[in-house]
Amino acid sequence: MKLSTGAELRLLQQQAFSYFLQEASAVNGLMRDKTAPAWPASIAATGLALAAYPVGVERAMMTRDAAAERTLKTLRFFWNSPQGPEPDATGYHGFFYHFLDMQTGRRAWQCELSTVDTALLLAGALTAGVYFDANTADEQEIRALADALYRCADWAWAQNGGDTVTHGWRPESGFIEYRWEGYDEALLLYILGLGSPTHPLPERSYAAWASTYTWQNCYGIDHLYAGPLFTHQLSHLWIDFRAIQDAFMRDKGIDYFENSRRATQVQRRYALDNPLKFSGYGDCCWGITASDGPGPETLEVGGIERQFFGYLGRGVPEGPDDGTLSPWAVVASLPFAPEIVLPVIEHFIYHAKLKRTNRYGFTASFNPTHPGKPANPNGWVSPWHYGLNQGPIVLMIENYRTGLPWEWMRQCGYVANGLRHAGFTGGWL
Repeated sequence: MKLSTGAELRLLQQQAFSYFLQEASAVNGLMRDKTAPAWPASIAATGLALAAYPVGVERAMMTRDAAAERTLKTLRFFWNSPQGPEPDATGYHGFFYHFLDMQTGRRAWQCELSTVDTALLLAGALTAGVYFDANTADEQEIRALADALYRCADWAWAQNGGDTVTHGWRPESGFIEYRWEGYDEALLLYILGLGSPTHPLPERSYAAWASTYTWQNCYGIDHLYAGPLFTHQLSHLWIDFRAIQDAFMRDKGIDYFENSRRATQVQRRYALDNPLKFSGYGDCCWGITASDGPGPETLEVGGIERQFFGYLGRGVPEGPDDGTLSPWAVVASLPFAPEIVLPVIEHFIYHAKLKRTNRYGFTASFNPTHPGKPANPNGWVSPWHYGLNQGPIVLMIENYRTGLPWEWMRQCGYVANGLRHAGFTGGWL
């Protein structure tokens, strides 16, 4: 059986989408971060759900009325949630805490007010605002709330006096010392911040971020470096970067889409090279990214002392790498390099059987080098599913098949304005 029929891709998309149908709070629409017992919601997973619901409607996985109802419940919650410096609020200055209690919607785990996760949430809201365009009371309210939530984000405040944007803020200690610098998933954050009509980032902020890029040659491939594969994907879930360029990419003669294609090729080359000699790596088995893992622990495996990590931003070729692979990250590269991605998906389905007994499709991650459970040919296998993994599967399969998520966001004036303020020209702009 081959994926060229499209049947397995449709099934994989449906299985991943079912996470958003089953793991949402019936009270407020918040989306569970992962399937572990009593786990809180993630605002990033919630943003991905808001972007995925329109795909669900278009692929007949839910009705438009049901999607609008869920979307409206979620947006109403964020609009009415407590904002302020109190440590148990939901947000502050238009940004929201990374993790929220599934029932109350209040801050969980003393986590940070997250700038990038808020960007993912707002991107999902803006998707809903474009998609739900009917002249009904519910869909009008969806558009109004999505617009209002986006306008509330105080991007200039999040700079904390610097040019680049901080990672976030905590009521106990103030702004986090780290800033979004170096190429990463913050591409979406800066574009949304630049497009704001109320509290925008100055154009120099984007220039300051781009000045921290690292252009690198890996396995004979020149590209803008970022180790974990997801950093080359998340912004692309929403924005079609084909044939549009900022100053950096104009100088290099490519665009960010081509850069992600090259980063995907680097992953495959690294797996073929397999410098650390992990089990399973090869032409049809790769996908190194931020993921769950079997550690932290150190074991002797085959006469070699191996250090295994827990949840970590794994990357190539500079690491860290402990032999953990993530099928979802391969699927999310489908639009960039289908000729090398489809064989890996086939391998994961038909040979590694990584969907077997999993109600939401692929397992989140696995490590063939780690002994895992006896008699399991895949070694260690993550027992959980994550919303942050499921969303890219749904959206990137759709972008590969129809380009609909990209088409929707091309209609969002805020995104177009943000791209122009960042210096992008050409293509659909």
